[in-house]
Amino acid sequence: MSESDFYTFFTGGLGLLIAAALLIAWQLWRVRDDEREGAKSALEGVSHELRINLQRMVTEVAQLAANHEAGPDALLPIRHPQLDGVNSTMIRANRNAIAVVGATYQELEARKMSLRAVLAQGRDPAAALDDSMDAVINGIATLYMWEVHNGARPSDAGTVRSWHVRDWMKSHGFTQDALPGMYLRDEVVERLRTYGLHLTPQPLTHTAHEYYNMQYDRHADIRGPLWRRKVDKDVDEVVIEEDDDEVTATPDDAVTKEAELH
Repeated sequence: MSESDFYTFFTGGLGLLIAAALLIAWQLWRVRDDEREGAKSALEGVSHELRINLQRMVTEVAQLAANHEAGPDALLPIRHPQLDGVNSTMIRANRNAIAVVGATYQELEARKMSLRAVLAQGRDPAAALDDSMDAVINGIATLYMWEVHNGARPSDAGTVRSWHVRDWMKSHGFTQDALPGMYLRDEVVERLRTYGLHLTPQPLTHTAHEYYNMQYDRHADIRGPLWRRKVDKDVDEVVIEEDDDEVTATPDDAVTKEAELH
């Protein structure tokens, strides 16, 4: 083999090796991209699955609250194959959030079983319905944290406007009067606040009149806010000391002071 043939063979072989390496890298990238898309789709499926189960349970609880004579067959069993699939695979996800979703399903299933037993025995389902509504509120709060904040802890989600939570519920069909005897969106907002989510604006604890009454005294003053004059602690101390002097004064002291004036 001549030297030119050797270099031609070497160059061709090196080119084939580079092409093969690029083909393998491209195939690996496609496999990894497909896995990434599959994981994303699976996690979105968990969200969709939980939302459907919650919406169905809201409808069932509302129907049972309107008609207590319904039987236990009105409550359908809860199924979550998408969540089971995520748990059985090595998908990279927030496992703490997955565990919270699983615990939410356990609570929903337990409340449904309790309500189903009450209906089968013909007892008053009022208490069981209240527990089911409470489980639904917890479930909606969990779904919000999963969808909007990727399952983060409420205390780590930062500051959120309460109207954002209400708009999110509205977009998913959770109406204000979906559950009887309560305002569902308000209950979910307060539940998230209880769990540690920093929601603004903060709920009002005092009216403007009550707040200024705590800051100002009872003496009317048209120049003060809400016609209240701010307390001057120094003046009050002087007045108190003068009052004490007047109380402890004696006739002899009065004579002495008159003599000093003359």
